[in-house]
Amino acid sequence: MSQGTTVNIAILGAGGKMGCRITDNLVKTEQGLLLVEQADSGKARLAERGLAVTPLEDALGAADVVIFAVPDAAIGPLSATVVPRLKPDATVVLLDPAAAYARQVALRDDCHFVVTHPCHPALFEEQDSPEARKDMFGGVAAKQDIVIALHQGSEEKLALAETICSAMFAPVTRCHRITVEQMALLEPAAAEVVAAAAACIMKEAMDEVVRMGVPEEAARAFMLGHIQIPLAIAFNGVNPFSDAAKIAIEYGYEKIFRPDWKRVFTKESLDEVLRLMLHLDRKEG
Repeated sequence: MSQGTTVNIAILGAGGKMGCRITDNLVKTEQGLLLVEQADSGKARLAERGLAVTPLEDALGAADVVIFAVPDAAIGPLSATVVPRLKPDATVVLLDPAAAYARQVALRDDCHFVVTHPCHPALFEEQDSPEARKDMFGGVAAKQDIVIALHQGSEEKLALAETICSAMFAPVTRCHRITVEQMALLEPAAAEVVAAAAACIMKEAMDEVVRMGVPEEAARAFMLGHIQIPLAIAFNGVNPFSDAAKIAIEYGYEKIFRPDWKRVFTKESLDEVLRLMLHLDRKEG
């Protein structure tokens, strides 16, 4: 976004949860925003912000950049409708790699396609204010990194998209250039299949000891502290695990995790989980 040049940015799903987050940031850029929203609840959220909705056809006719702020499963069908109606040289920005990796996004040779995703504020990152420390998701006050990939198109349009993505997830410390496949390895494989599942197991472990009689406040205080310490050891090397802890960890691997758990990073496993996430079997049926 060079000085003096206005970029028309259409946000599809602008009144949704993610749509409102990125709209709130992009209104600060003084670019031309075209907010597309079909749901009455989404329109109401935008109206509360004093923002008007633009009809889809009008937005697509004017947009230089189109951001898909919609659920993963909706991207394929929506792109089939939207992409043929874009003006030449338009740039599409997807907020998750799932549909792009699964080849569910309609493409055009004369358009450009970029995938981005926030890293979210890092667990051990220092933040500048109490407000930033409370911003667990990012995009409000907390610093975070983002990742970006060029799915198809030119480096020039990727640079434009990077500027927009850094603004919509601001404040951004660093933008990491990776591939769509690498982004899919990070999410869903590493971040959701592994890390989110492990987080849910930890919460279930706390619930189980509470069920067995441990006072809930004591269990919560103990578990949250003992979740932070192993993460600090494993990721930051602050201290080694004790010999006794190593034995417990090996025991936990045997009792909780399948020996072949790293197969979640294979192409076959990625294809399988993305088919489930995008409801592709249901669509084919």
